[in-house]
Amino acid sequence: MSVAQGRPEGLRRRLGVSDAVVIGLGSMIGAGVFAAFAPAAAAAGSGLLPALALAALVAYCNATSSARLAARYPQSGGTYVYGRERLGPFWGYLAGWGFVVGKTASCAAMALTVGSYAWPAHAHAVAVAAVVALTAVNYAGVQKAAWLTRVIVAVVLAVLAAVAATCLAGSAADTAHWAVGADTGARGLLQAAGLLFFAFAGYARIATLGEEVRDPRRTIPRAIPLALGVTLVVYTAVALAVLAVLGPDRLAHASAPLAEAVRAAGVPALVPVVRAGAAVAALGSLLALILGVSRTTLAMARDRHLPPALAAVHPRYAVPHRAETAVGAVVAVLAATADVRGAIGFSSFGVLVYYAVANASAWTLSPAEGRPVRIVPLAGAAGCLLLAFALPLASVLSGAAVIALGAAVYAVRKGLRRAAA
Repeated sequence: MSVAQGRPEGLRRRLGVSDAVVIGLGSMIGAGVFAAFAPAAAAAGSGLLPALALAALVAYCNATSSARLAARYPQSGGTYVYGRERLGPFWGYLAGWGFVVGKTASCAAMALTVGSYAWPAHAHAVAVAAVVALTAVNYAGVQKAAWLTRVIVAVVLAVLAAVAATCLAGSAADTAHWAVGADTGARGLLQAAGLLFFAFAGYARIATLGEEVRDPRRTIPRAIPLALGVTLVVYTAVALAVLAVLGPDRLAHASAPLAEAVRAAGVPALVPVVRAGAAVAALGSLLALILGVSRTTLAMARDRHLPPALAAVHPRYAVPHRAETAVGAVVAVLAATADVRGAIGFSSFGVLVYYAVANASAWTLSPAEGRPVRIVPLAGAAGCLLLAFALPLASVLSGAAVIALGAAVYAVRKGLRRAAA
């Protein structure tokens, strides 16, 4: 019997397939689509579309492995639980460490994105207000969070559809920009794929909610590929549209690529709508990120890798209220005081390591346990490590340092326990 099943404070299973898909979409179709294409184009040049395809391929392998594992272990915590159960406590801990630290930084980045689009002159204050408001929504219950995410996803999809239609239908569109030229090198392609992978990584939120999903063996394997498929279609349409209007060079230097694309397409009146859509998208990502980080924090607190007090579940709202409050407080402090733009690459490194552990865990499943075709976890693990170490050097060094710090903390705690015994 699992910890969650054997305790009265286990979370309630309230979410169906559509709720899980919406939460996954809210995590993926977020601020990344408004910002990720520019640095990816700077790295890959005209190879942006192949880089997007490579990122999607690695994401598909990760999603398949995660879905099979989530159906086998329908508990809060995602790869933290899978690594612990399939590879041993250390690997589960390392995955959870990378996820919590990396995604906490991502939360702050999303909050600051809200501020920079909604009210640039007071970006930090708006960011903190957004964190407080969305933490309160999550505190009130996961069903309310799913409902709000559904609204956000609908708004963002409408804005992205308007961007794609405006750019592709305008006279400024030139499909010659879709061709891959000689400016694309192998390292640039891999680096761009690693940066674009950051925008796909939200399907983990579905797996981390495994303890709150109805009929998880059926719901999670359906919800994860559905959410990923919809996201890929949307990203491809937007990438084609923006490339057609701006071309790889202008796109690489664009500070707000989607806004600049609609302006270049001759519809400047749409720019404020795109800015508002970006702010709403970042809110959606922030909402889902806080949700996912708090559930992994809950799982790690249950195993005493984090303070046990964080494992409490609210008797009325059936949410890990202390974990959510703690995550919200840390993110609010970061959003108020730090420049977290550099944390995006660092977060990508941590997330890719997290999924490498997920794929390694899926490799150990037997056919009776729903193991995917062997090539899927193998390609997923190799792809994650390849993209992680192809990221900019600063991101690799900072990410590796944080992972090493987590391993050192684990070793010290284990040594102290042995000494006490």
